[in-house]
Amino acid sequence: MQFVLEQLIYFGFFQSLLLLTILLVSIKKRQKVNEFLLVLIANYSLILLTIVGQSLIIDRFGRVKLVRGLIFGLAVIFVVLRLMFLLKLPDTINYSFFYLLAEQQWLLFPIIFWVLASDIFDISQAKRLFPIIAGFGFFGRLLGIGIATISPLLFQRLDIQSEELITLNILIYLILYIVTKLGLAKIRIRSAKQTHEGFKEILAEGTDFVKAVPAFRYLTFSLLALAVCDVIVEFHFLAVSNSAFPDPDRYQSFYGLYRLILTVLSFGIQTFLSSRIIKNLGLKNSFVIMPIAVCLGLILVVISPNVISALAMIMLYRLSCDTTDESARKSFQGLVPEERRGRVSLFMDGYLLAVGGILGGVITGIIILVGLAFNITFYSYIYLGLGIAAAGFSVFSILRMRRVYDKSLLNWRLKRRQRGRGVLDRLDGSTPKAKTKSVFDRLDGL
Repeated sequence: MQFVLEQLIYFGFFQSLLLLTILLVSIKKRQKVNEFLLVLIANYSLILLTIVGQSLIIDRFGRVKLVRGLIFGLAVIFVVLRLMFLLKLPDTINYSFFYLLAEQQWLLFPIIFWVLASDIFDISQAKRLFPIIAGFGFFGRLLGIGIATISPLLFQRLDIQSEELITLNILIYLILYIVTKLGLAKIRIRSAKQTHEGFKEILAEGTDFVKAVPAFRYLTFSLLALAVCDVIVEFHFLAVSNSAFPDPDRYQSFYGLYRLILTVLSFGIQTFLSSRIIKNLGLKNSFVIMPIAVCLGLILVVISPNVISALAMIMLYRLSCDTTDESARKSFQGLVPEERRGRVSLFMDGYLLAVGGILGGVITGIIILVGLAFNITFYSYIYLGLGIAAAGFSVFSILRMRRVYDKSLLNWRLKRRQRGRGVLDRLDGSTPKAKTKSVFDRLDGL
């Protein structure tokens, strides 16, 4: 499995560079191929490089020190970005760097933060508290959207440049650094063995762990397939919505409204429903929600190809991904021993996302190029069909994961912090007296 993953990483990265080169060299093709795909592929390629670097440090330092270092480092990088605007570098450079920095920020910080949270809380606490903690994250997004909405008018009245929002971001990071410095000083955190291994050793340990624990192995297959769906769903939505709203102002209003509705719904679901869903369905059953939602969204777009169905598709994807699935995945990763948790989390939430996104983007780009070359007008149905197949494979993998879930919990590689009767019930979110079979239990016979 390690060899296969290494080849996927090398193949995906170099194929993404090849496709980017072809599209950038050919101006005619670049105008026909939606440029959103180029941005997505470039972003996933950068994510892969970032993850490789992050994997080398995530388990070499204490969790708190790593979080503080990341916060301080991001503050310094935003200072550099502010200086770029002060020096009046070309807008293409400034805003491209701004976009890529924002994307890496969203990737890096959550991974390390949730690893730290998993070291503080046990599994039973994680299932109750992680959805609430994530809910505060969505509240922060709402606050950020509100600031971004009112700042243009406010800054215009006060004669302040819009770039000062970057200064505000720097101040927030510095405050956050002080809070973590003081607030986490007396928090007891489980110590993890620090390692000093190279990239291949780290990748080998992550893949060996996933391969040895069947539930993690099938979950890995599901996550890789969903990563392929991610770029297809995102690209199709952006392409369709951009065509439906050619006017930049109307498109900005539409996209801003979409992000606002998505954030509000995600906040409500994550704060009030996710923990209840995980508790009532059980942890292992919660993982099937996202693949089914993605599959239904893609089928809806194929049946009714318009901007409304594309909006419904990405809403189904993002709502399921950012709420219940994320909370269930973070709780499940809490089973991994502390000294391996960082690398396993990075493997599942980083490598798989980047490799799957690159593969999905490269295959989608090839389909579009071939379709344009041979005047195939229905090429969008081909890559949407690929997404449906990937989502179906994800559902199949989760059903397989459920069948080996209880056996996997007894694997010696998963250290128990609690022993005795009832620990499996607490991990699964069920109670001993629950005897009736749910619809998910009946699926075990498939």
